[in-house]
Amino acid sequence: MNVELRHLRALAAIGDAGTISGAAEALRISQPALSRTLEQLESRIGTPLVERTTRRLALTDAGRALHERSHLILNQVDDALAEASVGPRPLRVGFAWALLGERTTGVLRTWRDQHPATPVRLCRRDDPEAALRRGELNIAVVRTTPAPRGDLIAEELYREERLAAVPDGHPLARGTGVHLADLSGQPVVVCSTAATTTGFWSRGRQPHILEVAGVDEWLTTIATGEAIGVTTQGTGHSHPHPGIRYLPIVDAGPVAVLLLRPRVATHPVTEAFVGHVRKMVGVS
Repeated sequence: MNVELRHLRALAAIGDAGTISGAAEALRISQPALSRTLEQLESRIGTPLVERTTRRLALTDAGRALHERSHLILNQVDDALAEASVGPRPLRVGFAWALLGERTTGVLRTWRDQHPATPVRLCRRDDPEAALRRGELNIAVVRTTPAPRGDLIAEELYREERLAAVPDGHPLARGTGVHLADLSGQPVVVCSTAATTTGFWSRGRQPHILEVAGVDEWLTTIATGEAIGVTTQGTGHSHPHPGIRYLPIVDAGPVAVLLLRPRVATHPVTEAFVGHVRKMVGVS
């Protein structure tokens, strides 16, 4: 098909920006040049990738699939070139809110001592699963079930208890624990990409849900008294806040902490790191 990297970069930028003008600015080329590159790509693969109207631009189904794969291919090329020029690259490990909670420091320190030539770079992403599929990460720790597409391996490491994040001064902050019934009449703030409450609320007990984009907005919303948060122990360890008290939800089940990695490894020490984490958290 004679598809070139510039074609993939064009589609990746268009999908990210949502407009031709924004993508052209990101790539530092003119809009007509970007439009021609997109037309070449569509012609060479024989299918439309972008739907254009006078008001909006949207990727087609084929465009969305190729957009994600374009990021993966481009990141793999960049990694290969960097490794060829400067040597071994860090292992990029992603997370949304918390890595491994109180276990994090021990896991990373012992890895550094045993593998000094391959450092770990921690990368916070609002959606680590998507970043893993784009090749921005080599491994991710999540507390949500990944989409069942078969391209990722998900391994449960352990389980964490659920916590309520309550603003100081709230009546619930006076207690030592929270029941689900206590939350039914309260506004509850959740993250749009990393919420652990999917399917959590039983019929008739659904609170008023507020959605935010990430952990910083989540913390601010709670600390200012707008809502209560529902999270896990990892967040309580990694994000202490002077305006928030974390309390156990005494009648809620635990959340699985999952280690995600591509079925085809994108870093040569992936399996070694997975084995190290297993050993450190006590998984046989």
